[in-house]
Amino acid sequence: MIEPFSAGIVAHGQNPNAIRVMAEAGVDITGQASKTLGSLLDAGVAFDVVVTVCGHADENCPVFPGRTRVVHRGFDDPPKLAKNAKTEEEALGHYRRVRDEIRAWIETLPESLMSQVERER
Repeated sequence: MIEPFSAGIVAHGQNPNAIRVMAEAGVDITGQASKTLGSLLDAGVAFDVVVTVCGHADENCPVFPGRTRVVHRGFDDPPKLAKNAKTEEEALGHYRRVRDEIRAWIETLPESLMSQVERER
């Protein structure tokens, strides 16, 4: 069983483009709040596996006690890519592509996650 949590090194708040493209896929994230990993650790959440999905998190992820495994599965950063977009549609295209890549990867869980943990042993 996988019980997912979402957090980052830094809380950035909600991104209107992310809200829009997730809504297009039938997922309402308007009730979600950006939170830090520290807030989850302070709340006593223990992790078996931590998955980092961006280079900054991979490079700055804290060391976890015990048997926690840290696995990196990188995805492009849509806000960073969208900064150079010439149109709103081009910017949203970056968000849609990364959304779809993440969805495709998640649909392979837990098999892909466990095989990645095994490769990193």
